[in-house]
Amino acid sequence: MYQPTDVLTSEAQLREILPDQYPSQTGKVIDHIDGHIRVWIEHSPFLTMATVSSTGQVDVSPKGDPAGFVKVIDDKTLAIPDRPGNHRFDSFLNIMQTGRIGLVFLVPNRREVVRVAGTAQVARDLELRQQLAVNDKVPDFAVLVSVEEAFYHCGKAVIRSKLWEPESAMPIEGLPSYAAAVKDHAKLDDPVEKINSLFMLNEQYRLYDE
Repeated sequence: MYQPTDVLTSEAQLREILPDQYPSQTGKVIDHIDGHIRVWIEHSPFLTMATVSSTGQVDVSPKGDPAGFVKVIDDKTLAIPDRPGNHRFDSFLNIMQTGRIGLVFLVPNRREVVRVAGTAQVARDLELRQQLAVNDKVPDFAVLVSVEEAFYHCGKAVIRSKLWEPESAMPIEGLPSYAAAVKDHAKLDDPVEKINSLFMLNEQYRLYDE
């Protein structure tokens, strides 16, 4: 395993290299969902959810649905539906242990992202879950987020990655299939074709149904 020889361990070291702090960036963080943040969340079909366990194990999970799937309850509260998945519940277990959460909201064809951070709970309130239904399928759980900070993040990362420029993407030929990777990593005995068929059925029939 690679061992670095020049490691930063303090903010002072960072500021010695890059001392400037931009007022627009230090002052842009707000502690609630205002109109600018709200309209972005309501247009977002995809987010990443970061949580951390009591032992420091970090998990980042993707969440996606039709745009507006995250409900803005009020200016301090968001509700995120949980759809059928892998039953690992990494995010839920972390939330139960530390209650901390970070979110990044993407909107296709926009370079910027919106970041939200705060505390979270795993909620089962029926009335809340009913508001998050898709195709009349009510989620079993909802992640209820209490917002502590929210802000727009500039588009440099998306610009550099050319995320919304499919014509610039690398070819996908040669990438392992999901089934092939899982077979090897989980040391499964079934042939990759059978595993792939099961995954295809899962994607076809378990988007909203268990």
